[in-house]
Amino acid sequence: MNTPGDQMLLAGKITGAYGIKGWVKLQIFTDPPKNFFAFSGHQMARQRHLEPIELADGRSQGKGWVARVVGVDTRTEAELLRGTEIWVPQSELPVLASDEYYWHQLQGLQVWSEHEGQKLLLGEVDHLLETGANDVLVLRSCEGSVDERERLIPYLPKSVVLSVDTEAGMMTVNWHPED
Repeated sequence: MNTPGDQMLLAGKITGAYGIKGWVKLQIFTDPPKNFFAFSGHQMARQRHLEPIELADGRSQGKGWVARVVGVDTRTEAELLRGTEIWVPQSELPVLASDEYYWHQLQGLQVWSEHEGQKLLLGEVDHLLETGANDVLVLRSCEGSVDERERLIPYLPKSVVLSVDTEAGMMTVNWHPED
């Protein structure tokens, strides 16, 4: 596949048709969701390649989001796009403060525990969960990790997450390996 790679990020997915005039339902991964429509370089993954897609008239609808795809004028055409991933250029993301990170920057980092004078590899960040109270790191075991357990660790900077070094590919946490 002409993959999105590091320069493109998955921002949403078409989940079905909406109405009879070519609109689509969207699952949006940006936070807040309305930011999805601010990107100018939307690309859709089709037949293992990326190609431009132009979205117009995007809005919230009930508990979800809908948009009109330029050039798609019927429900049948919109339904053919079901399951299509929508990618955006990473370069269009707003610059964050030095102590803030996008989720994609945390995925794949090795997580080291510094607890009671011990330094142990707990695993690597597989993905994150949004729980409402705080985000949660989901760790999977990796080569050299202390065991084979999946771990859920709250993403709480300063109290649990002590440091993040994206260039070194590691994060240090205050977390007991048995928790």
